[in-house]
Amino acid sequence: MVEPELPWWRHVRWLWLSLMSFVALMLLIAYQTRWVYPEIHAYFSQSGNLTGQQLATRARDYLQQGLDLLLLEPDDAEIRQQAHFQIKLAYSLFDIGLYRREYDCTLPSLDAIDELLLRLEGDAPVTATHLRQSVLAPMRCLTRIEMHQLDRRSAVTAEFVDETRRHQGQVLAGSLVIFVLGLGFWLMHELQRRRAAKSAKESLEWMSRALRDPLTGVGNRSALHDDVVAKHGQQMGLLLVDIDYFKQYNDSLGHPDGDRLLRRLVELIQQAMEQRARLYRLGGDEFAVLFECQDDRSLDASCRNLVESLRAAALPHPSHPHATHVTFSVGAARFKADHAGYERGYAAADVALYEVKKKGRDGWQVAALDSREMAG
Repeated sequence: MVEPELPWWRHVRWLWLSLMSFVALMLLIAYQTRWVYPEIHAYFSQSGNLTGQQLATRARDYLQQGLDLLLLEPDDAEIRQQAHFQIKLAYSLFDIGLYRREYDCTLPSLDAIDELLLRLEGDAPVTATHLRQSVLAPMRCLTRIEMHQLDRRSAVTAEFVDETRRHQGQVLAGSLVIFVLGLGFWLMHELQRRRAAKSAKESLEWMSRALRDPLTGVGNRSALHDDVVAKHGQQMGLLLVDIDYFKQYNDSLGHPDGDRLLRRLVELIQQAMEQRARLYRLGGDEFAVLFECQDDRSLDASCRNLVESLRAAALPHPSHPHATHVTFSVGAARFKADHAGYERGYAAADVALYEVKKKGRDGWQVAALDSREMAG
């Protein structure tokens, strides 16, 4: 049984699967962008996070600058003012909630710096002991904060790298799965397409065989009808050709020779009609020839040419009662190509063929149809 052609909804299904694969890939890319990009932005942003320039580092630098100024000229008013400004900056950068909450050395250090600022604002002398008590302890605290923040930064960096790798692995795995699914969908579609193509080819081959005579390879009666339908409305000529005394030929030489004669006559008829007509085998020794024909004169000329070509070929017929070679009886008619016209034309050609046989065979006759019959 021939498999039916793929319905349209199967093609829609393949399109739907392809679109779903594409949407899934887009969702994965959106997921990667939605979750990884903000982390990248937060990591490399220069404000409000661990990776910006560290406040503790800047505070320690300002405190170091103030200390250097005081060690240079501790009693000079201008130097003391500059040192006061640097230390005040260090204090403001040091005095933040994060440091107060997480580092126990922050409040004592801020108190020590505040005491040093009060001395600098007044006329009190600033000795090395005061500097050691007011500056070195805060600098150690700031250094501790810097190191701890550096460790946290390293941990955040490592976590970010791991998270990025995880996201990349998910995208890679998802893309691989989608690729495999797409490949599978394509393979299924290709196999289905090939099955459908093979089925269609087998169906066409079966139909072709069903419309052809297996012995001679020409069309059969069904093919004749189909070709008439395909020529709808055109003026056609129909020849019914009968091999005279073919049964006697088979009886004397055998059926294999009879089959060879049929194939040889097919070649001869096709050559005589100069490939402008189509040939059909209707039965054991009866053929039909169909071609476009506008007048009876052309139809009569075709019949004459066909009969005389067979006579010229002089194919031996040892059991022919009236001749030494194979002969034809031909009945012909013209008709308009439609169902009714074909029936009338076929019947008229058959009557003309019968008249030729009644008169002794080896000849032809063209049926006369009036204009009303030709018009259908």
